[in-house]
Amino acid sequence: MAEAGRGEIAVEGEVERITYENRETGFRVVKVAVPGRRDYLAMVGVFPRVSPGARIRARGTIEVDKNHGEQLRVTSVTEIAPTTLGGIEKYLGSGLIKGIGQVTAERIVKTFQLDTFKVLDEEPHRLREVPGLGRTRADALATAWQEQRAIRDVMVFLQAHGASPHLAARIWKRYGPKAATVVSTDPYRLAIDVWGIGFRTADRIAASLGVAKDSVERMQAALLQALRDATEQGHCYVVTEDLVARALRLLAGDEHEAAPPDDALADLLDQGLAALVRGGNVVVEREGALERASLDRLQGAAVYDVAMHQTESRLAARLAALARMEGDALPGFAEAVAHFEKETGTELAPEQRLAVERAARCPLLVVTGGPGVGKTTIVKAILRVFDRARIPTRLAAPTGRAAKRMSEATGREAATLHRVLEYDPKTSTFKRDARHPLDAGAIVVDESSMVDVWMADALTQAVANGARLVLVGDVDQLPSVGPGSFLRDAIDSGVVPFVRLLKIFRQAEKSLIVQNAHRINAGEQPVVPEQGDTNADFFVVDKRDPDEARRIVLELVTRRIPRRFGLDPVRDIQVLTPMNRGPAGTALLNEELQAALNPNGKPLVRGRTTFREGDKVMQLKNDYDRNVWNGDVGVVTKVDTEEESLVVRFDEERDVPYDGSSLDELALAYACTIHKSQGSEYPAVVIPLLTTHFVMLSKNLLYTAVTRGKQVVVLVADPRAVRLSLAEDRRHPRLTKLAARVVHACEGGGGE
Repeated sequence: MAEAGRGEIAVEGEVERITYENRETGFRVVKVAVPGRRDYLAMVGVFPRVSPGARIRARGTIEVDKNHGEQLRVTSVTEIAPTTLGGIEKYLGSGLIKGIGQVTAERIVKTFQLDTFKVLDEEPHRLREVPGLGRTRADALATAWQEQRAIRDVMVFLQAHGASPHLAARIWKRYGPKAATVVSTDPYRLAIDVWGIGFRTADRIAASLGVAKDSVERMQAALLQALRDATEQGHCYVVTEDLVARALRLLAGDEHEAAPPDDALADLLDQGLAALVRGGNVVVEREGALERASLDRLQGAAVYDVAMHQTESRLAARLAALARMEGDALPGFAEAVAHFEKETGTELAPEQRLAVERAARCPLLVVTGGPGVGKTTIVKAILRVFDRARIPTRLAAPTGRAAKRMSEATGREAATLHRVLEYDPKTSTFKRDARHPLDAGAIVVDESSMVDVWMADALTQAVANGARLVLVGDVDQLPSVGPGSFLRDAIDSGVVPFVRLLKIFRQAEKSLIVQNAHRINAGEQPVVPEQGDTNADFFVVDKRDPDEARRIVLELVTRRIPRRFGLDPVRDIQVLTPMNRGPAGTALLNEELQAALNPNGKPLVRGRTTFREGDKVMQLKNDYDRNVWNGDVGVVTKVDTEEESLVVRFDEERDVPYDGSSLDELALAYACTIHKSQGSEYPAVVIPLLTTHFVMLSKNLLYTAVTRGKQVVVLVADPRAVRLSLAEDRRHPRLTKLAARVVHACEGGGGE
């Protein structure tokens, strides 16, 4: 050990073992063999990952822990290549490099001796000389070595500038070898390009790199992040003053509370916004007219991301064009309806018949209605009409789950919109568009309330001139996870033909789930079954205390519902809650449900979450490479702790591997938010609804939750929370101009 001044020392040694590491935070405890020291020195702190066998140079201060004795509190760690054959072999076989285990490490070191690292760095093709490797595997190991070295360089660079090591793999995945260059020249790009990195992380890195706090780059980054945050909340635009206020909160470091007044900072943000307008990054619009970047004309205007403005305008123009094309009914319409009624033994209600007739006349039609009103019957009847007219038809839905249900209900193939539109993950575009439209005479889309403006634009552009588009959905559910209120705006425009189904059919009338869904939608209290009603499917358990409510939820899921209804607690029962945080949020509920339902599965720790074999998990974002989508639910079928990977089975048939940063796309799913449940149906749902959920409570939130259940719905609720929900139509109306643009386009003004 050498003194380094101010109590700091420099240490060199060989890593013997990893005692503890948290890859989320980068905190580690390692034992190091230091020359001249009889026992191992414990090194503690946040530093890049090291492997047993690695030689390291560390700086830090010696401290004495009352439980663990003497240890080095690390301030920096630099890795030095091992210099002995044993050290090299131990380093390579530590699991640091994917595909190189202890046996392979022994073969490599035996072949190249002390020149092993030189060969790996400068002549990796020579790995083919190692007995038993083969060309393909040797090339794969060479690639893995190069990537690991590059990732380590990026990790060291980022940590030196305030980023956690956990983010390095994500940054490398996004930028590859250019990562360090991109970050050093434009650190705020991280907030835009890399999932999971927000403005604050990018801002810390920028500050470390010397970017001034009052720089125009920082102001623009805060404004763009604020606009992006608003989009993630469902808005298509933000009013200027609100955008500046959001950006001020970001710059002040608190996204929830208003920042203290700072006129100078607000002026800088105004200047930053004007620069964004001049640079073509955002569009500012007042009453349909585009504004220039004059500060006195930006106040009170709508600020759009430029891509969002183009999308909303283009979508409006296409909807207006489709809505104007109504003509004569398709040939054989009446005969097809009559044959359908005779074959199925049903008689269409007047509003159902109206919907089928409009589908036969209108190139664009919206059919909306709640549970039990016959939407599926309508789809089947419309398909018969299209068949009779010999119109080739495609069926689609926003998610795989919804597409599967559509197939089961109609007896025809249905696919996700991404698949129908032929999404290309390499270019992040759809192959089907206005130039290469769908080869179908009609497209019927179910669960259309889940379609956001991005997808609606892609869909409508891909509908060929002369083809038909039928949108089926429940407009009273929560709007799409993505931005906009597409289905509602289409109806509210008064231009797009639509039929609202209201009549509840006799069989559905017997269900309290259906009855109470409609009561909730009307702002009325749900009714409870009479005592002793053995056929009841809707129950309310009054609970005001959040901890007691959570206890009852666990009891319902693990014992009472499985025992009474014969349902599997993991596969068939879903807990739906308004929020992620809090005593009845997804985080705590998942933790306790996992402990009760799957305590012994083989574990894999990832950050604050432990995944176990047998766990129910959910995909958190669209992953086009894996063909899994935001909200998809599966079961962990395999955990590999050495490779830090697992396999999830979706749809009971498709296995998808996860490792590295892709594990961050998964969450436990015994409980999920009501928003995440859109487009899904479950045999049983349990819904905690409490006053602690106040900020989220609304009528359409409760309505959406109740309509997810097919056989059983149990509401574990504080009566006050139910009353608050029923009194709140839509807590946060989405900012969108789509309806007005459709009207304007129909009046001859185009899509602007």
